[in-house]
Amino acid sequence: MAIRFQHVDAFTDRPFAGNPAGVCLLTEGVIAEWMQRAAAEMNLSETAFVCRRDDGDFDLRWFTPAAEVALCGHGTLATAHTLWELGELAPAETARFHTQSGLLTAVRQGEWIELDFPANPPSETAAPEGLLEAIGLRALYVGKTRFDYLVEVESEGAVRVATPDFAALRKLGVRGVMITARSGTPSVDFVSRFFAPGVGIDEDPVTGSAHCALAPYWQGKLGKGDLVGFQASARGGIVRCTVASDAARDSVASDRVRLSGKAITIVRGEWLGGE
Repeated sequence: MAIRFQHVDAFTDRPFAGNPAGVCLLTEGVIAEWMQRAAAEMNLSETAFVCRRDDGDFDLRWFTPAAEVALCGHGTLATAHTLWELGELAPAETARFHTQSGLLTAVRQGEWIELDFPANPPSETAAPEGLLEAIGLRALYVGKTRFDYLVEVESEGAVRVATPDFAALRKLGVRGVMITARSGTPSVDFVSRFFAPGVGIDEDPVTGSAHCALAPYWQGKLGKGDLVGFQASARGGIVRCTVASDAARDSVASDRVRLSGKAITIVRGEWLGGE
């Protein structure tokens, strides 16, 4: 069975930046074991598998080389980009994805793609044993979300120079750990990095799902609903975020976050080894 695929760099408008994702366009269901093997073969932080439903929406799943994940921002962005680019959706159509995290949507806003995702704000917690030693930084705040730990540190410089102990982070029993600080650049509100050795990714280049936690957190700190985040990995990427502070006066529900980014296709091909 031949399966079309693309390699897309997400949250960037230039090649070899942002976060690379594989996108496989399925015409029928395949078993999860094959998807996991294909993701390991692609060896990208995530590979997305998308299949059109009878109602015109899409089923969407994401796999790292080691595990399936319940939410992936850059993989969703790359998938929406692929559907529009290959003519599977008309330019003005909304992409509607049914996922483990519920219904996710994507719309085109000029050169940007805007995702509607569930908010995942952190709840303050004590740092678990070994967390701060593993990241090697002093924490101003530690929070826990559905998937990850969020740690605010003292400066952007501390975020950029951090060299975590990935083996120690892997023992924490969560998907990942994000570190963040207020940005020193006027055009950017906060910076972050994201480490996910628990699912086989030591450092993720640009993590949309992490911004479902980072955006509400920094909204509370900075008092603004429209934010710009920069993920300070080696590849780097910008994520625009919108969080509602008052659902009565804002069209975004208070439990949702809008994440916007750009994407560019790097490779287009066909899988010849199907299920």
